[in-house]
Amino acid sequence: MKEASNTLPQEQTRGEETKAFLFLTGVIAPAVAVSVVVGYGFIIWISQILTGPPGS
Repeated sequence: MKEASNTLPQEQTRGEETKAFLFLTGVIAPAVAVSVVVGYGFIIWISQILTGPPGS
């Protein structure tokens, strides 16, 4: 019985790793950062609607 080899050539693995890194740093990280800032702003906005502005 012949075993299937699951190893990829080094260049293909390195290329996929580079693409994944660029996708994470160019798309996912900025999207998460913007989502966090927008979410925090939304929470502050809603809390000010419910409780009034600071100092009042």
